[in-house]
Amino acid sequence: MEEESTKAGTTNKEIVAAPKRERKIFRPTRNVVKGVPTEIENDPKLKLAMDVLPKNYNFEIPKTIWRIKQAKSKHVALQFPEGLLIFATTIADIIESWTEADTTIMGDVTYGACCVDDFTARAIGADFMVHYGHSCLIPIDQTGSIPCLYVFVDIQFDTVHLIDNIKSVFPSTVPLALVSIIQFVSSLQKMAQELKSCGYTVCVPQCRPLSPGEVLGCTSPPVPEGHTIICLGDGRFHLESIMISNPEIPTYLYNPYSKILSREYYDQPLMKKIRKEAIDKASKAKKWGLILGTLGRQGSTKKQLSATGKEFVIVLLSEIFPAKLAAMSDVEAWVQVACPRLSIDWGASFPHPLLNPYEATVALKHAEWHVQHYPMDFYANESLGEWTPNHKPPCPCGFKRSTGCKGPRCPAAPNK
Repeated sequence: MEEESTKAGTTNKEIVAAPKRERKIFRPTRNVVKGVPTEIENDPKLKLAMDVLPKNYNFEIPKTIWRIKQAKSKHVALQFPEGLLIFATTIADIIESWTEADTTIMGDVTYGACCVDDFTARAIGADFMVHYGHSCLIPIDQTGSIPCLYVFVDIQFDTVHLIDNIKSVFPSTVPLALVSIIQFVSSLQKMAQELKSCGYTVCVPQCRPLSPGEVLGCTSPPVPEGHTIICLGDGRFHLESIMISNPEIPTYLYNPYSKILSREYYDQPLMKKIRKEAIDKASKAKKWGLILGTLGRQGSTKKQLSATGKEFVIVLLSEIFPAKLAAMSDVEAWVQVACPRLSIDWGASFPHPLLNPYEATVALKHAEWHVQHYPMDFYANESLGEWTPNHKPPCPCGFKRSTGCKGPRCPAAPNK
């Protein structure tokens, strides 16, 4: 096995399977989008224009054009993650050629689904927005007066290679849990069925409202004990989320582009030690700073700070840098609600503690520190505490939605 070092001090990997030099090119058939008029879906000139884009990337061009036409939009804002920006100008040209709308490509950084920047879209005069590459976590009824279309950008790849690797590395007696970023979720479901037909025990865990098998950098499902995780993706950000959420489960990463299957590691004790030290230091701070991200909509701790009588200032930032915070030297502790992983991954680089909502809740003594299990449930419907935007108090019936509670329709629910 080949060992490869990654982020210093916390992670490393072992490559357990790598591709041969000759590789297959997988070109799936595009599915017809329901509801899109056939004159758009089957337009030969549109199909010719779409041929410039990768065949295995589904940008849902016909659906996008139809939705823009339905909205009678005149100005469309396009928001891409960095990895898809290379296709932005091509998509913008297609939209302008097949609709009556002008387009603006938004250049600000997009970390994930929490970064739907409808505020900027409205500020530049857009009347419609398309957000590429992430799940629909900010409901379209929360994006103000501007309609928003989410395009997941489903990416198809050669699943046969991965299935063959799994068969060569894992005996069928090893239970598997399959997870991925949103782009590979549809392939994940097909793989699960294929592996089950080969005698494997396979689960595709879900953390609602995410799709089955989907993981985010801040939200991951629990995996049943005794399973082995296989995560599909091309980087460690989302992978580390499920590793933090399931510290005792062995985890492998399959990169569909390099076709490498590797055993991944994460130093949980070191991460927890660093974060607990920051929490303890922040708990003694007299003056706090609350950073509201212009990109990102995690749960806010403003109410908690007010309840404890802490003096605090509010700062609005699109990106958070140590030098910016160091300039406000009278602030002894910061809490940012833009991205929970920012604090976990880079908090130690800041001169004063930089906490995320969960850590701030612990520092303000509104929650207990989870020694064994650091929560990765920031968008979960059934989160562990009030630091998350979707958290709801437990129902008197004693059940969760996943175990039988009917939610607002439950006979035991408050106000019944």
